[in-house]
Amino acid sequence: MKAMQMKDYGPASALTLTETSKPNFNADQILVQVGAAGVNPVDTYLRSGTNNYSTTFPHTPGLDGAGTIVELGDQVTGFEVGQRVYFSRNLTGSSAEFAVCATTHTYPLADALSFEEGACLGIPYTTAHRALFGRANAKTGNKVLVHGATGAVGIATIQLALSAGMDVVASAGTQAGADLLREQGVETVIMHNEDDHLAPFQSLENGFDVIIEMLANHNLDQDLKALAFGGCVAVIGNRGTVEINPRDLMARDASIVGVALANIKPNELALIAKSLRPLFEKGVLKPVIRHCYDLTELAQAHEDVLKSGALGNLVVRVG
Repeated sequence: MKAMQMKDYGPASALTLTETSKPNFNADQILVQVGAAGVNPVDTYLRSGTNNYSTTFPHTPGLDGAGTIVELGDQVTGFEVGQRVYFSRNLTGSSAEFAVCATTHTYPLADALSFEEGACLGIPYTTAHRALFGRANAKTGNKVLVHGATGAVGIATIQLALSAGMDVVASAGTQAGADLLREQGVETVIMHNEDDHLAPFQSLENGFDVIIEMLANHNLDQDLKALAFGGCVAVIGNRGTVEINPRDLMARDASIVGVALANIKPNELALIAKSLRPLFEKGVLKPVIRHCYDLTELAQAHEDVLKSGALGNLVVRVG
């Protein structure tokens, strides 16, 4: 089979198209013919060995993907050969024609979604759901800020919050990003590259019940001043350190929570997938794909996913 692989940690340019054997799988695992692979920042951390991530070699990047089950282990139940599925945290890498998947991280793909759209689900929508409902305990009627909202997780968060009847404010860094957010149904868009962009919200009366934060090292100190009483900041993204004044929390009875997909147990993942599926079938949730790459263009996708001004998901066509 064809796969994009690395022989050691390094830059995206070291990724090479390789002809390799179809992967072996155990009795409790699934073999999926990959239709499309998702591209997420964590893929680049694994490839380069940064941010405390490590892997083994040869390494095929890609945690997320979607495709068709072609073989089942003898102990696998609840799945069928020929079934369309999406997966996250697969065992052999989704940037290949076939991937070995664990039953605990493989889910039926809604009929309404293509493989390219299915490749956008695993990390982005699960992270968004976990941040909103599992960590920040957001509820219908809450005022929510998605701070840095134009990327894959941001768009997923907006769609989930709006579908649950929340009052959503979202931030963008470009006019194209602002236009995309309005297309998603956000009425109040703020530009996070403008000085004091949170100033109108930094009072108890105008503050947010929930802030979903994509770049905590840059924004967290100002986020805390923009919380309503009892508000919560859920940190999804961070690339450094930040100084805060704990009195901003004390004055509001507020809280900060971290969100890491690796901490979610399989039973919770299954519940999230079950709750998302009917929303995908009805078109309430719909991944936004910024660009589809060929398998041989994976290196460019790894470069692009780390650039600022993201506008939705990046996907690699495999099948």
